[in-house]
Amino acid sequence: MVVALGGNLAGRFASCEALLEAALAQFPRAGLAVVARSGWWRSAAWPDPSAPEYRNGIAIVEAHEDPQSVLDALLRIETALGRERSVRNAPRTLDLDLVSYGRQVIDTPGLTLPHPRAHERRFVMGPLAEILPGWRHPVLGRTAADLAAAAIVGADARPV
Repeated sequence: MVVALGGNLAGRFASCEALLEAALAQFPRAGLAVVARSGWWRSAAWPDPSAPEYRNGIAIVEAHEDPQSVLDALLRIETALGRERSVRNAPRTLDLDLVSYGRQVIDTPGLTLPHPRAHERRFVMGPLAEILPGWRHPVLGRTAADLAAAAIVGADARPV
């Protein structure tokens, strides 16, 4: 499965990169085995570019839980590392998104797979293309490399 990591507030950590590393360190305790990961990418905040710059990355994860249980585990990690939810797209310490779970397509009130907007975001597709350029979107059928090149949200995203 594909998990996107991001944030633009370091919280109690020395940097956003340190916070994202701390999040990854929590994955095994949540039953999420990280089998590959991208480097960290930077991009201007969106939709408000005056907010602090974002750091993002991708982890390829294996788990024996169902998608909802994986999402619940990701939300618990966010909370444990200081995530507080306010308004949509507000600056945040940590955002963990389940981008895809194999080829599954799910649309329930609490979970949509693949992630409904990930394919539009260079700060998601760029890091994914870095490690799995041939990954194919379960609905669109396009590769991560193709989606990264076409992405319009976070078009300034680049490796740190």
